[in-house]
Amino acid sequence: MLAAARAVLWTLALGTVVAVSLGVLVLLFGRVPGEGERRLLVVAVASMAVAAVLFAALRDRLTQAIRRVTGGDRATPGDLARSFSSRISRAIPLDELVLQAAEALRSSLRLRSAEVWILGEDELRPWIGDPGVDRTTVPLGGMDPTTVVQAGVSGHGWLEVWMPQMLEGRDGSHLRLAPMANAGELQGVLVIERPAEDRPFTQEEERAVVEVARQLGVVLHNAKLDSALQASLDEVRRQAAEIRASRGRIVVAADRARRKIERDLHDGAQQHIVALAVRVKRVGQLLERDPGQARAALDEIGVAIQDTLHEMRDLAHGIYPPLLADKGLAEALESAAGRATLPVTVHAQGLARYTPEAEATIYFCVLETLQNAGKYAGPGASVKVEVREEADSLVFMVSDDGAGFDVAARGTGAGFTNMLDRLGALGGTLRVESAPSKGTRVVGAIPALAQEPAPGD
Repeated sequence: MLAAARAVLWTLALGTVVAVSLGVLVLLFGRVPGEGERRLLVVAVASMAVAAVLFAALRDRLTQAIRRVTGGDRATPGDLARSFSSRISRAIPLDELVLQAAEALRSSLRLRSAEVWILGEDELRPWIGDPGVDRTTVPLGGMDPTTVVQAGVSGHGWLEVWMPQMLEGRDGSHLRLAPMANAGELQGVLVIERPAEDRPFTQEEERAVVEVARQLGVVLHNAKLDSALQASLDEVRRQAAEIRASRGRIVVAADRARRKIERDLHDGAQQHIVALAVRVKRVGQLLERDPGQARAALDEIGVAIQDTLHEMRDLAHGIYPPLLADKGLAEALESAAGRATLPVTVHAQGLARYTPEAEATIYFCVLETLQNAGKYAGPGASVKVEVREEADSLVFMVSDDGAGFDVAARGTGAGFTNMLDRLGALGGTLRVESAPSKGTRVVGAIPALAQEPAPGD
């Protein structure tokens, strides 16, 4: 349909040319053209038709060539800012988006270079440019980054005072620096350079550069937020994985502890009680036949009862030390230090009473560390235990002056994993510091959960 319409249009155009030509000849000569004149008219009309067809075919190419020569194909500075704004998308990689901005600036504003610098620690670092940026970092020299933001678009005068390194190797070219900022926070700078022999920057071009720099500041700020969010998500996932693993280990440890208590009760206290029942029955039989032997058997039963009580106390001590429940951390740790295989000094005075979970966690972690010191610190080593309340946390530190070990090479072992599980269940932390021949220090902390006093205390 489109081709047919064009054919009709060209036919009408040729008919119009022929009619106009005949009309002009009649007006000029006052008569109808003769046979020879009509031939000439046909040739002229055909030539015009061929010329019109050739012009239509070459029109687009000629238009593009003229625009390239005159610069008319370049977008206006306002178009440049709007075009870049329309391309901003998280679907495009950040470095590719910034490179597109640099290329568009260089092409549209006839620049020698367009460079994007990002803010590091008290310095500007070259990042992306068109062509590529081959320059060293520029220190801020103690200047507040907000000063760069407040300065707005800057030229040679400002740069000579505040950033002379930015002018090195520029050969007096036209230079502009525009801050890339978001909500007053500097993200980096956009530096554009035009050859010295070319015209200076116009106000419209500077406004366009400022707008592109502002948009780049928003893009960089959003990219930082995305990175921070991704890092937070990764940390949350890591913590969730640790919690799942910790819960699994806690369940396994609890089952193992229950089986051990059951075994200890069956093999220890239960056997003592069964033996006592047998002895009591035997004494009842001896009372009538041999009272003397019955009294001796009763004395043996008394000794056996004491043994059973000791075993029951030892078993209860492994579950929750009675001294810890009655007197608190300081006295329980002093008692534990007296049973240790190495000399132990305890500094835990002035502590309040805390929840049973908090006190048990600190107590058993210290016991685990003392046990490890006894195994690995070596003969002649000594241990110091400190427990204190610090910044709303209950902190313990167990340090020895023994053999030490390489934490990175050897790891920390199952005992430290159990300690980390105990502390992690209450939102606590654990840190192990050691080196060969430098001793070992274990530091743990949990929120200080003070125990409410009982009514009447």
